[in-house]
Amino acid sequence: MRTLYFDCFAGASGDMILGALVAAGVDQRALTEQLSLLGVRGFEIDFLTVNRSGISATHAQVHTAHEHAHRHLADILKIINESGLSASVKERAGAIFRRLAGAEAHVHNEPVEHVHFHEVGALDAIVDVVGAAICFELLGIERFVCSALHVGSGTVEMAHGSFPVPPPAVVELLKGAPVYSTDIKGELVTPTGAAIIATVVSEFGALPKMKLRQSGYGAGTREYEKFPNALRVLIGEEETQTTEEHLLMIETNVDDLSPQIFGHVMERALELGALDCYFTPIQMKKNRPGVLLSVLCRESDRDQLSEMIFAETTTLGIRSYAVERRALERTMQRVETEYGPIDVKVARLNGHILTMTPEYEQCRQAARTAKVPLRVVEDEARAASAKLSRS
Repeated sequence: MRTLYFDCFAGASGDMILGALVAAGVDQRALTEQLSLLGVRGFEIDFLTVNRSGISATHAQVHTAHEHAHRHLADILKIINESGLSASVKERAGAIFRRLAGAEAHVHNEPVEHVHFHEVGALDAIVDVVGAAICFELLGIERFVCSALHVGSGTVEMAHGSFPVPPPAVVELLKGAPVYSTDIKGELVTPTGAAIIATVVSEFGALPKMKLRQSGYGAGTREYEKFPNALRVLIGEEETQTTEEHLLMIETNVDDLSPQIFGHVMERALELGALDCYFTPIQMKKNRPGVLLSVLCRESDRDQLSEMIFAETTTLGIRSYAVERRALERTMQRVETEYGPIDVKVARLNGHILTMTPEYEQCRQAARTAKVPLRVVEDEARAASAKLSRS
């Protein structure tokens, strides 16, 4: 699984994130071409190599004409949604601004639609957020992890006055995230940086175990003595471990039960939490043909499954033993097809998709309704799932 780690020893801002992603390998031309799809004029972006306390870092410098208007969330979402950007970039950038609007609404005790952005509604902030979303897609990032965030200290001047660091919106955005402060003066985590991280990061903590592939430093605007004002990103491949489970196998041999009952027993076993149930033809004593009934289950379900087997079959005894099962990482995603929504089970190993299996009953019902072959519905669901996984 391709993972990005935000190392926020000097905080995070929108331009620091964008600069770090470019330093980590994003092609500048591809990024600027994608940003042109925003469909807005009046900005240019340069990527400068600068020194921050001995560390070479990239400064993303967005140049814009002076703007007088303060945008609302609807204005920003309109720019994003009417752009020529990919659906995944639109969705992620929109989610970041909605997260930011929610924090501002909470701080000012007003509805989200009434929030008007000041600095973060300016064109340079829009470029930072949308640019970061584009970079995440270009880099193929699947998972985001973040260190504790160094927030700085002192006060910061804002549109509404002077506020302590971290300012109220940043505090709201970073609820639940580990933060700390030192004697370094200044606002190290900005609302834009906090919104991007709060939206995309799924886990905060130490650098995960991964095979390191790329790294980059994004420069902040301030320069400190013996303190590199830069954000570091580390990108690598995490090995997705298969899940190892300690389970039980319950078994019994049966040679005097009507075949009709076995189907009923399987249905009851699955209803009671069995992970699997199957029958194996066997040859029993006195050369009688029989059936081996096998039920895979968790320890917690042993008693009720055993009671069901005794009640529903003719067996006089059952046996159980511990087994280990190793399972692939599995997720369920819903895709839209011309035959309606279909759930697809996606199995991965080390972050790579191995199988995509559409839900049989949904496909069967859709095929019957549309009067098309079952495989046509399954093939379209797989194709839609593959497209969604790449986006």
